[in-house]
Formats: sequence, structure tokens, C-alpha cells
Amino acid sequence: MTPRPTVLFLCQHNAGRSQLGAGLLEHLGGDHYTAASAGLSPAEAPNPAIVTTLRELGVDISERVPRRVTGDDLDHAEVVVLMKPGLTLPATPRGRVVEWSFPDPEAWDAESVRPLRDAVAAAITAEFLLD
Repeated sequence: MTPRPTVLFLCQHNAGRSQLGAGLLEHLGGDHYTAASAGLSPAEAPNPAIVTTLRELGVDISERVPRRVTGDDLDHAEVVVLMKPGLTLPATPRGRVVEWSFPDPEAWDAESVRPLRDAVAAAITAEFLLD
């Protein structure tokens, strides 16, 4: 069996955009990828609106703890997705780097997050799931 490529989603706090990306790739990509997420300055918990909108799709990230990206993360990921362009990383990624520009949903409610969720899902489908 061929190992699944690891896709690492990164944002500032690992509470919103990167958690959203990893949760959606797990949901949409099934067994094709291993999804991970991290941030540069982690928050204490995932964004509640992100948790709610992923739960609507049957994805539960409520128990995930935001974490800081490490050099090992960047060395082991085949693809690193920067959910905000221009993030300063602690090391050079070994794999391919993809830069997306999504707004920070830090103070958003679930209704405001749904269009973001759908836009990230569309980007994931276009980047990883269309042959």
C-alpha cells in the first residue's frame, strides 16, 4: 500500500483557517491524504464557529488542540498549504508550498463562516481531488 501524502495546513493561530482546511481535507479526501494543521502562535482552542460549521458536515474537531508548527512538520509534509500568504515559517518546507488567501474568521459567527468553509472546500477539491 502506498503511503498517503501529508498535507499540512498553516495559519497564524491554528484555530480557524488551518483547522478548517485539515478537517475538510479529511472529510473530502477520505483515504487519499493525511491532513495536519498547525500555527505560528497557537490559540488555546479551535474557533467555535469553525467547530460548528464543520460539525454540520459530520466532522468533529472540537477536541483538537491548536499547536505550533515545527521544523519536523515542514520536513515531513509533501504539501504545505499557507492559508494566509507570507507567513514566516520556522524552517523551509521540504514539500510543495501552496499559498491561499482566506480571511481570518477569528471573530466570526457560524453564519459568517459558512461561505468561508465552502470556499476552502472548493479550493481543496480543485487542488487535491480533481484529476
